[in-house]
Amino acid sequence: MVQPHPVPPAGTDLPVSVAALYKFTPFEDCTSIRDAVLARCLALGIKGTLILAPEGINGTIAGEDAALAQAVAALRALPGCAEMEVKFARAPAMPFHRMKVRIKREIVTMGVPGVDPRASVGSYVAPADWNALISEPDVILIDTRNDYEVEIGSFKGAINPRTRSFSDFPAWFRAERARLLGEGRTPKVAMFCTGGIRCEKSTSFLKQEGVEAVFHLQGGILKYLEQVRAQDSLWEGECFVFDQRVAVGHGLAPGRFGLCHACRRPVSAADQASPLFEAGVSCPDCHAERSEAQRARYRERHHQEALAQARGAAHVGASLAPE
Repeated sequence: MVQPHPVPPAGTDLPVSVAALYKFTPFEDCTSIRDAVLARCLALGIKGTLILAPEGINGTIAGEDAALAQAVAALRALPGCAEMEVKFARAPAMPFHRMKVRIKREIVTMGVPGVDPRASVGSYVAPADWNALISEPDVILIDTRNDYEVEIGSFKGAINPRTRSFSDFPAWFRAERARLLGEGRTPKVAMFCTGGIRCEKSTSFLKQEGVEAVFHLQGGILKYLEQVRAQDSLWEGECFVFDQRVAVGHGLAPGRFGLCHACRRPVSAADQASPLFEAGVSCPDCHAERSEAQRARYRERHHQEALAQARGAAHVGASLAPE
């Protein structure tokens, strides 16, 4: 049974409002949109990251309740964005250092020409109906997120492609297609991601590859965790998010993972107890991937950040100029 889980009201111990959003819609003049969006967000004291591309908008922003509501309203006023998918949550402190609005070729990078969720996409499945779908015996359930995200949580029985980035997904699927789909079978393929954007791209890709029975979780894991009660959930673990919250659980409550500021991967309490973990410098996952010279630079950066924090100043700048 699904229960609505509204964003906690202001005045709780989670005073900052966070909005994760995206919309596939054609933008003809990304530069003008970027300049207007950045100016509006800075005026409202909003921080976060927004990506603009000819195919739409994607990102996460945060701020005080009233300011964030105004920022979201401004974004929904952009061309084609009135029905933009937005998921609200709360955080104990501002999860971003500054406001960034960037222009890229894609709002989520897959790198396959012709993939267009605006033209062809899988069937949306509401969180209320997701458990029934993925419990069907002939459904192939695929987690489209990166390997380090899957490690801290996923749906029971989901396939982990073990990709390092989303752009690796097409090659993985093409290599595994025969094993997954078999000969003469037409199974349903259900896919999911954090907020829904990678699912839209991946289901569009599979349809381009000739797979018709493709489904994806509407609103992504975040909407599922927001709406489905823990006792009814098929989700196991926590969901990685790309901000200082690191991870969230059911009800979008802040999770228990920290973040390695060298590689941006989540770290558990056990990871932090490892001799390979050094705050701001390394963790068990990335220690062997970095040189001692790199670790020395990270160590100095972490030291400067600590000094700035002790002074009550921000080591990272307030905002980025347009790129």
